Order: sequence, then C-alpha cells, then structure tokens
Amino acid sequence: MADEMNDITEAPLLVAARGGRPSRTPVWFMRQAGRSLPEYRKVRAGTAMLDACMDPELVCEITLQPVRRHGVDGAILFSDIVVPLKAAGVDLDIVAGTGPVVARPVTTRADVDALPELHEEQVAPVAEAVGLLNRELGDVPLIGFAGAPFTLASYLVEGGPSKHHERTKALMHGDPDLWHALLDKLAGITAEFLRVQVAAGVKAVQLFDSWAGALSERDYREFVLPHSARVLGSVTTVPRIHFGVGTSELLPAMREAGADVVGVDWRTPLDVAVRRLEAAAPHLPKPVVQGNLDPALLFAGLPALEREVDRIKREGEAAAGHIFNLGHGVLPDTDPDVITRAVELVHRAG
Repeated sequence: MADEMNDITEAPLLVAARGGRPSRTPVWFMRQAGRSLPEYRKVRAGTAMLDACMDPELVCEITLQPVRRHGVDGAILFSDIVVPLKAAGVDLDIVAGTGPVVARPVTTRADVDALPELHEEQVAPVAEAVGLLNRELGDVPLIGFAGAPFTLASYLVEGGPSKHHERTKALMHGDPDLWHALLDKLAGITAEFLRVQVAAGVKAVQLFDSWAGALSERDYREFVLPHSARVLGSVTTVPRIHFGVGTSELLPAMREAGADVVGVDWRTPLDVAVRRLEAAAPHLPKPVVQGNLDPALLFAGLPALEREVDRIKREGEAAAGHIFNLGHGVLPDTDPDVITRAVELVHRAG
C-alpha cells in the first residue's frame, strides 16, 4: 500500500496539481476517451451513450484507450455531465448531433421541488468502473469529473443546449429565489456524484462549467459561485480542477470557488491568466493552471503544432504548476496520430 501511494504521489500530473515541478510537463486531453479514436467507435457501436456510461467494463475499456495509444499522464473517466441527473431519475437523453435533451424543462417551483436527490447506489456502476480502472492504470492517475450546477441548470431550464441561455438568464434574474433553490438541488447531486468517485479511488476531479462563459463576473459571483464553492468544498482529499469555456473574465472567481487548478481555454495565454489570478488574490499561493492548446491546431500540421506546444509550455512556466491540455475537447475528426505526436512534443525536454 505504501509503495502504491508513493507511485501515485510521484505521478507528474499530481505533482503539478499540487504546485510542484515534476520530471516532465504532464499532459492529458479533454475528450481524449472518445470520438476521435477508431477503437472507441468500434467498442461503443450499438450502445447508447448513457448506457455506455453505466457499463463498468465498457467505461474501463474506453477510459484506458487513450492511455494505451497516446501515453498521456492522466486518464479521464469516460462519462457525461448529465449521468448523475439521469441516474437520479431525471427524464433526459443524449441525442446524436444535438446533445442532452430534457423531456420536461424546469420552469416552476414545483419542477424544482420534484427534482430527485442522487443516492450512492444509483451510480454504483461508476464506482465499480473506477475500481476496475485503478487496477489497470498503474501509476497513471484517474481523473473523475462532474458538471457544475450552472451548466446542469442551463440544460434543465433550456431543455437542451442553448446559444444564448435566454431562459436560464431570465429565471436567474426574474426569480432569484427559485434559481438558487434549483442550483442548491444540483449542487447536492453533483457533490454526491463526486463523493462516490473519490471514495472509489479517483486521484483528482474536474468540475466542468462549460457554459459559465455566458455570464458576467457580477452574475457569476451572485448566482453561481456559492453553489460551485459548495461542490468543490465537498472534495477535500484530491486535487480539484475547475474549467469553463470563454471564462477569461471569470478565472479569479472560479479559483475563489475552490479550485486547486484553474483550467484556461485557448483564448487567454497562460502567463496572462497567471498574472490575472495573482493580482486578484495576492494572499494566495502562486496559481496552478491547466491548458490550453486550441483543439483546431491539431489540424494545422507538425511545424505549427510544435511552435504552439513550445509556446504554451513557456507560458505555463509562469505558474506554480502546469498541466498541459487543450483549451477545450478533442474534435471528432482529429487524427489520433497527431494527438500522440502532441503528447511526445509536450514530454520533450526544453
């Protein structure tokens, strides 16, 4: 047991997440376990997304595929942000080409009151998958994840993906008490989902607030931060990564919510993000960041990819620790061999 703990402690990703300087820059990619891999498409053929997420052996296999193929420094649990909602009993599905679709959007107090709580046994297959993975991964840490309350609320209120989040913002401002009641419910579901993953043995967690970039900092602090802080505050034993898209103006607030590692999308250079985080909280330790290669640049050819990887690694040196990642997820048509080459470039010394 002691040797196993030492191995995990020395994993480059976890060293960087704690603000240390590992032997090499650690790298993993959002959506690395998924659509870009032919072996993923083969093994998931004929299985609906949400069914796949509740099949422990299939979750284990899909999570392992990019570790085997690319040599990444972290495995991200194959799942989806709406899994705990579905498991708890919310009537929703993931529609190909659209995303999560909710049968009955949340609009009233009765709708919020009717939302179920999540119980451990409802996500037991996820915990089983974590156990299987920890036996297979060796010293590669497994990252668990969940969707943040705001992003989950947006799907529930809009009924599915939204470009403008008009119904979400209307509820937020038009009935703040109902809004906070909704996010309180969702924070409880998310916290329980992460608790189950941590208890099962994940070595880090990432909270995805995919749509938080649609908000002003003022709205984020008033309507979102307290609920994300509750979720992140419920995780005390493993590093916590907090990520959103288009959140340049929100980065200090997202760190304030309880992040050990702040995910930065491709729009903000990492050294700029570090300066912004330091200026906002000079009393805190030097920040740790994750990111932030533009996923589209995996299509730009090797010379451009090499330049961008080197630039991002240099900019990441401004932080206490840097975990290399994309600024969002792997695009479906990405050549897997290019992803492997990107990992090699990140690991390259200098």
